[in-house]
Amino acid sequence: MTEFTHLDQEGRLRMVEVGDKPETRRTAAASCRVVVGPRVFPLLLEGTLPKGDVWAAARLAGIMAAKNTAQLIPLCHSLPLTGIDIEFFPEPQDCAVTIRSKVRTYARTGVEMEALTAAAVAALTIYDMCKAVDRGLVIQELLLLEKSGGVRGDYRHPDLASDNASPLEQAGVK
Repeated sequence: MTEFTHLDQEGRLRMVEVGDKPETRRTAAASCRVVVGPRVFPLLLEGTLPKGDVWAAARLAGIMAAKNTAQLIPLCHSLPLTGIDIEFFPEPQDCAVTIRSKVRTYARTGVEMEALTAAAVAALTIYDMCKAVDRGLVIQELLLLEKSGGVRGDYRHPDLASDNASPLEQAGVK
């Protein structure tokens, strides 16, 4: 059975000590999808939504979220992030947008939570920027696409085709 590293001997939550771990390059990519619907989708692509530039707001919100993950998730370590990318992939056939975040650091622990938080907050920002037109948007499929570095090694989500370049490889990371 796996040892619960975030529990002390009495079963109380604690922050894991990472001071003895070596600093290594660590990367993570996550995605989240927002179904905006047929009323919002054309306005989103045209940049004519009432609240302004959705892409810029969502990108900055995702970056800020990654930088502030330790303030939001109680047992996350504060990390010196070396890079954050937020990309948007419109899906006209579904009136949806997939958000992809990529986060990098050189540290003693990974950046999976930072990548997930960035994608989630970017999705929430898209919702906020579009809700004046339609409150029926759906945020779905928040997932870790992949991560690299650290003692546990690399991870790649099983649904990603193994013959395609990974999101991190596409970004020139690895």
